[in-house]
Amino acid sequence: MATDSRMLCTALRNRLMSAADAAALIPAGSTVGMSGFTGAGYPKAIPAALAERIEQLNNAGEEFRINVWTGASTAPELDGKLAAVNGINMRLPFQSDPICREKINNGSMDYIDIHLSEVSQYAWSGFLGKMNIAVIEVSGVLEDGRLIPSSAVGNNKTWIEQADQVILEVNSAQSAGLEGMHDIYYGTALPPYRKPIMISQPTDRIGEHYLHCPADKIIAIVETSAPDRNSPFNPPDDISRRIASHILQFFQQEIAIGRMPKELLPIQSGVGNIPNAVLEGLDAGPFKQLSAFTEVIQDGMLAMLKSGTLTAASSTAFSLSPTAMAELNTNIDFYRQRIILRQQDISNHPELIRRLGVIAMNGLIEADIYGNVNSTHIMGSRMMNGIGGSGDFARNGYLSIFVTPSTAKNGAISAIVPMVSHVDHTEHDVKILVTEHGLADLRGLSPKQRAHQIIQKCADPAFRPALMDYFERACASGRGMHTPHLLGEALSWHQRYEATGHM
Repeated sequence: MATDSRMLCTALRNRLMSAADAAALIPAGSTVGMSGFTGAGYPKAIPAALAERIEQLNNAGEEFRINVWTGASTAPELDGKLAAVNGINMRLPFQSDPICREKINNGSMDYIDIHLSEVSQYAWSGFLGKMNIAVIEVSGVLEDGRLIPSSAVGNNKTWIEQADQVILEVNSAQSAGLEGMHDIYYGTALPPYRKPIMISQPTDRIGEHYLHCPADKIIAIVETSAPDRNSPFNPPDDISRRIASHILQFFQQEIAIGRMPKELLPIQSGVGNIPNAVLEGLDAGPFKQLSAFTEVIQDGMLAMLKSGTLTAASSTAFSLSPTAMAELNTNIDFYRQRIILRQQDISNHPELIRRLGVIAMNGLIEADIYGNVNSTHIMGSRMMNGIGGSGDFARNGYLSIFVTPSTAKNGAISAIVPMVSHVDHTEHDVKILVTEHGLADLRGLSPKQRAHQIIQKCADPAFRPALMDYFERACASGRGMHTPHLLGEALSWHQRYEATGHM
C-alpha cells in the first residue's frame, strides 16, 4: 500500500489487488452495478481490465457478457470499452456513449430507459432481478471502514445494499476535500413503511457524510489515481443566448406578476450548452440569492456559486469541464459549504421536487404543435441517450421549461413538428417551450390555443407556413376539434426526412 493511500482500513488491506485480478472475480452472465453519473464518479480501472478479459475470452470462442446498471451515463472508459467488446447484454437506466447507442439501435444490446428517481425502488422491489456485484468508486476508506463517496453518488447506496458482493476502486485523484460534501440518507423504505423525507429547502441535510458497506461483502479493493471525464462545454452561441434571454425575460415577468419571489424558486438544469447559457444569463442578470435542487452541477452553477448569485446547490453529481474541475479542486473548501451531493432517489425525488416548487429546465429532440415532447428517440425508433431525470422534474416541477434550437441538421429538420415521433413528456407536463425565436407559455391553454402559441412563437419561420397549413386542414377535417390531427399526415414530416433528407 502506497504511503499516500486513501485506503486506511487495516482490516481490509488483504483485499487490495490489481484491476485485472478484481475483474477476474466478475463472472459471465452476472449483473453488475457500476458507480457513475454524467461522467463523474465511475470506476476507472476495473471496466477496462474486464473489457480486456472479455475480448480475450470472446476471441477464444467463449461468449462473455454482463448486465450493467449505473446511476446515469458514465464515460468511454466504462460504457465505451465494455460495449466495444460486446460485453454488455443489458444496460440501464441512462447512457450517452456512441458505441452503446449504436449497439442499442442495431439490436445487439438490450436497454431499459427508466426515470432516474425510480431505479432504486425498482431494484429494491425486485423488478430488475438480482444484482450480483457492485463496482463502486470512492475517494477514500476510513480506518473504521466507512466509505467517502466520490464526485457522484447516484445509485451507489442502493447498489452496495443490493449486491451480493462489492468491489471498491479507491481513487486518490478525487479531491480529499470532497469529504463532508455528501448527504447520504439511510431512512428510505418501500411502501407501506415510508416516512416523510424532511427536506424543506435545498440546504437541508438529513443524512450523513459516508456510505456503509459490510466488510464481508467487499471482495476486492483497487487503488487508482485517475480523473473523471471532464468534457469542455462550447461557449454560448447566438442561438443559446437568444433562448436564455427569452427565459430571463419570462422570469422577470413572473416576478412582476407576483407568481415567483425575486429569488425565484430552486432551479434544476439539464446538461449542455443551452442550459449553461441560461445559467450564465442568470448570473449576469438581476437575480440574487438563488438556490438549486438539481441532479447535476455543471460549469454555470459553479460560476454562480462563486459569484454569490447562487447561495447553495443540492445535486447527485458533477458534470464539469476541465477548467471548472480545476476551479472546484482549488477552492474545494469554499464549495463544500455550498454544495450537497445526495443519492439520486433523493435528488430526483418527485415529492421533494413538487413541494420545493422547482423550476425545471431541460432539452428536447422535438416537440409537436400541442406541446408533447420527445427527448429520447431520433425519428421515433433510434435511441439517443435516454429520459434521464427530465421526467422526474418535468412532471413535478412548479415550472417545466423545455428548450431547443428551432431546427437541426442545418435547417433540414424542424424541432417543432405536427406530431412527435415518440412521447416522453406529454402535453400535460410541458408548461413552457422555448426556441431562439420565442417562448410559448402553455399554461391554461387548450390544445388548439397551444398550437397557435407554439407555431407562432417557437417554430422556425421557414416551417411556420407548413405547420399552420397542417393545423388548419386538421381543424377543417371534421375528425374532431379538441386535438385536431390528420392521421395520414401526422408523421409525414419524419417520413419525408428519411426519404429525402429534409422535412
